[in-house]
Amino acid sequence: MRALARRQDFVSAQELHALLVTDGIRIGLTTVYRALRDLEASGGADVVRDEAGERLYRTRPADGHRHYLLCRACGRSRPVDSDVVEEWAGRIAADTGYAAVEHTVELTGICANCQPSGDEGEPPCHHWERAPEAAGRARSCAN
Repeated sequence: MRALARRQDFVSAQELHALLVTDGIRIGLTTVYRALRDLEASGGADVVRDEAGERLYRTRPADGHRHYLLCRACGRSRPVDSDVVEEWAGRIAADTGYAAVEHTVELTGICANCQPSGDEGEPPCHHWERAPEAAGRARSCAN
């Protein structure tokens, strides 16, 4: 939990495991996966998927569940106002009588940094480019 909380960016289980091992902590990859699943289930982590479908984790802020807009070119992420989605999900639950309703909203686009200038032509391909500081993972641009 502390290792994940120190990260501002989304991180994969493998990447988090490597960070822990580098810090001298003896822990198995299976334990990291299990802990991340438990954090997600308890509401302690937000989860997104990269283009390959790999789950990436980030500590959930104290004010609760968030949705993110992800850049399809570089993987940067930023939280977005999603009150309307939360209200809609609550209304659906109330109208149908369902309990414990969960939802997934995925928003992707091309961030301002990745958009081509007028003379560069087409926008970048829709894939996650490898970024040195994030090893091709989603990065936060909300700072």
